[in-house]
Amino acid sequence: MTDRRRTPMNTRVAAAHLADVPAGLEPIEGTAARIGVPVADLLRAPDGVRDRQLVYGEPVTVYEDREGWSFLQAAKDAYVGYVPSAALTAPFDATHWVSASATHAYSDDDFKSPETHALSHGSRVQVLGGTGRFLQTNLGFIPARHLSPLGAHAADPVAVAELFLGTPYLWGGNSRFGIDCSGLMQAALLACGTACPGDSDMQEAELGEAVTSKDYQRGDLLFWKGHVAMVRDAGTLIHANAHDMAVAIEPIGVAIERIAAQGDGPVTAHKRLA
Repeated sequence: MTDRRRTPMNTRVAAAHLADVPAGLEPIEGTAARIGVPVADLLRAPDGVRDRQLVYGEPVTVYEDREGWSFLQAAKDAYVGYVPSAALTAPFDATHWVSASATHAYSDDDFKSPETHALSHGSRVQVLGGTGRFLQTNLGFIPARHLSPLGAHAADPVAVAELFLGTPYLWGGNSRFGIDCSGLMQAALLACGTACPGDSDMQEAELGEAVTSKDYQRGDLLFWKGHVAMVRDAGTLIHANAHDMAVAIEPIGVAIERIAAQGDGPVTAHKRLA
C-alpha cells in the first residue's frame, strides 16, 4: 500500500514519474517553487488539518494550483500536501541556511534598522553580498553569524536540538516558533546532513540500527507509539513534548515512566545512527 504522505497524487492529478497513475488522473511533471513565507502549514487537504510545516526558502514541486491552493511535495522529505498558493515564491538560487535557532532580516546592515522578516532555523536564503557583520540577502540584511553556506553541516544533532530548548510544542510544527517531537528530530538531523523523514513512525522504521541494551549514547533515538526523543547523555534526553508543552531536557528514566503512566506504552525502539 502506498503512503499518501509521500505519494504526490490526489483525486485529479498525479506526478508523472509514478509507476502506475490511476485512470482518470492527469499525469503532471510538476513545477519548481520555494516557500515564500516564514512558515507555511502543510495541510492534508485545502483548509484541512496540518500534517507538517515548511519554512522559508524550502524547495518544493507543485503539481496543482487550484482555487488558491497548491498541491505539492517537499524536497527535504518527499512529504505531500497543500499550502496556500500565495505562500509560494518563484525558485531562487539559495546559497545559505539559517543555522542559528532563529534570526531576523533587517532593512539595513544595522541591528537598529527595522526588521523585515523573522526566520526560523533551517530557512534558506540567497546571499547577494557583504563580508562584515551582516550579509545582504534576498530578504534584507541578516547577521552573518546566523547563516551557514549550503552544504556546511553541523556536527552534533544533539547540539542542534538544544537550539530549540523552550520552543513551544506545536503538533505538526517544524520551526523555532513551534515544533513537535518528529519535527525536532528532523531539524537536528537535516542540519547535520542526515536524511530524515517527517513523522515519528517513518523515523522509527527508517533511521539507524536497533539497540537491544540500555546503553544510551548521545544521539541515540528512543521511540514510543507516536513519540520520539533524542538521547543527550547516559542519563537525559531532549524532546518536544506535550507534558512540558515545549522542547525540554528530561531524565531518561523519568520520561519512560511518565510516558508509560500516561497510557502511551513502553519504548518501542532504541535506534543508533551510524
